[in-house]
Amino acid sequence: MSKRTLPPNASVATQVEGARMVAPAATRNADVLCDLLAQWAPDSGNALEIASGTGQHVSAFAQRLPGLTWHPTEIDPDRRASINTYTVEQVNIKVAATLDATAEGWHREFGGKDLIVLINLTHLISWVETCTILTEVSKALEPKGRFILYGPFMRAGKLTSDGDQRFHQALVQQDPEIGYKNDSEIAAYMQARGLTILKISEMPANNIAFIAENSGT
Repeated sequence: MSKRTLPPNASVATQVEGARMVAPAATRNADVLCDLLAQWAPDSGNALEIASGTGQHVSAFAQRLPGLTWHPTEIDPDRRASINTYTVEQVNIKVAATLDATAEGWHREFGGKDLIVLINLTHLISWVETCTILTEVSKALEPKGRFILYGPFMRAGKLTSDGDQRFHQALVQQDPEIGYKNDSEIAAYMQARGLTILKISEMPANNIAFIAENSGT
């Protein structure tokens, strides 16, 4: 993924102690996401989080779902360092790995997963990069493995709140290739790659969660 210039409110995180960082968005939605995963994630196996950010999410997920072994990943070295400060004492979390999930072929190194989670990334990357991620996810999942995709999306090609309209416009002004993706196009592409949509859930703050299962055998 090429380095992008994003609006100041696109990916906010503050360094608070040593390498540890705090993202307000992660603080707000961690409990909601834990509840979502508790409902849809497998009880055991290997879980991959793409773009783990500060590490707040994966730390909370590992506490809520201790039967899974969590594999956090992040392209940014400062955020990998932050992840490791959150997870150093959690036995079911691996050391954060370097992963650019928009590059083709990463399923060969990060495959065999029973769960893959991706939170709040697709609006910050292009449609082509989004498609690459979804294709690689389909290859990295075990048969019947689950994929949970969360974030802000258009509904039937429309932005449905004033806040979403302002944020999407700020994103495309910085880079016309990024911005909110259409929910129906995401669902169609996932299904074309063998990811069966189990549920599309409306979430707080006008977000959406796609819950899919690898239909491969």
